[in-house]
Formats: sequence, structure tokens, C-alpha cells
Amino acid sequence: MTLTEIKNILECEVLNGDSLDDAEIKTVCGCDLMSDVLSYVKPNALLLTGLIQPQTIRTAEIVDIKTICFVRGKRPDEATMKLAKKKGIRLLVTHSAMFESCGKLYQEGLQGC
Repeated sequence: MTLTEIKNILECEVLNGDSLDDAEIKTVCGCDLMSDVLSYVKPNALLLTGLIQPQTIRTAEIVDIKTICFVRGKRPDEATMKLAKKKGIRLLVTHSAMFESCGKLYQEGLQGC
């Protein structure tokens, strides 16, 4: 599934960058425990989370996650957004809850980690 398709399904706003490339996302992980992200997530997955701290960006960098979607309308501060840009990590935000977001993506064929 492409990032553009994900953006449309979840009705996301792009937080950093004006546009999304058509990178292919094969798996999604909905998680607020960064220790679980480190243990279970495959590279280049989409991370759905409600955690908007810089640690989320650093965790994503370690496991080679290129896109994070913040759920429940949460928005990171400017420092976190700058860190994501520096690390080449795309940031999206959706007003949907994590459960609903995971369900929508699963229904459209995206597999979990």
C-alpha cells in the first residue's frame, strides 16, 4: 500500500514535507510501548502511535521506520518535528483512534508486524 493510499484511508494531515512519495508500506504497527516497537517491528513499517516525544523518532530510526502516524489528533512539538526531518522520517497525523486506524488499514489489506 502506498503512503498516499494510507493518507487517504486515515484522512491524515502531512506534518513534515509538502507531499508524500509513493513508497510502498507492507506492514503497520499500532503501539505506544517503544520497547515493543524495538522487539517486533520490521523495517520500513508504518508506526501508529500516540506518543509525540522525541524518543519515538529515535526508536523509529533504530528499527528503520520511515513513517510515523500520530493518532487521536496528537501533534508533536517543533523540536520533535525537526528531529524527524533531520532523520528522514515522515510524520502524519490522523484524528482517528489507534484501534480504528489499525482496523481501517487491516480492512484494506495492510498486514500487521
